[in-house]
Amino acid sequence: MSSLPVFFFVFSILLSQFPTNSIASDFCIADLSQPDGPAGYPCKDPSKVTVDDFVYSGLAVPSGNTTNFYNSAIRSINIEQFPGLNGMKISMLRADLDVSGVTPFHAHRVAELLLGVEGSVVAGFIDSNNTAYYKTLNKGEVLIIPPALLHFFYNVDSTPAVTYSFYPSDEHHVQIIDFALFQSNLPSEMLDKVTPLDHAEVQKLKKLLGGTNL
Repeated sequence: MSSLPVFFFVFSILLSQFPTNSIASDFCIADLSQPDGPAGYPCKDPSKVTVDDFVYSGLAVPSGNTTNFYNSAIRSINIEQFPGLNGMKISMLRADLDVSGVTPFHAHRVAELLLGVEGSVVAGFIDSNNTAYYKTLNKGEVLIIPPALLHFFYNVDSTPAVTYSFYPSDEHHVQIIDFALFQSNLPSEMLDKVTPLDHAEVQKLKKLLGGTNL
């Protein structure tokens, strides 16, 4: 059999996987004036859609003040910031890390593609066998982080660093371990039991990060 019939056979199989009525329209720009629901935001009137609905400039702007405990700041970009993402199952994040800046251990329900944009960062994750995978990322290099695994990155350069992260989901639902433990209302006495920290250290971290039930 020649290659051309084989190509058309494979192409026809691929087409059969996509029902003709599976896509109601090309896009659904979120109408943020309407309430969000289980199926997402309703669609903006197509007659009012312009090219600006498909453009977002926020990644070019620093995430915020990096004068804090971690010397870093993040900005999440999802449907509320960029209505054109509605229904696309994509979200993103910009992280700005000052010198010695850190994004501490955290996890997402979905995978993350981390892109080095400026400077150099050490980035890595730990798998369920407690094996650590980490590497220095320079400008233009990417690291794929599997779903739900604890991961981190920090600036190892003498100048500020910037990274972008991309997620295959409308919401990436980040949970930062430090915040979950010490910004929560879990009583200090319980944290004394379930962490290797003593009571004074637990209370110090709770006060620093804004936790309650000291």
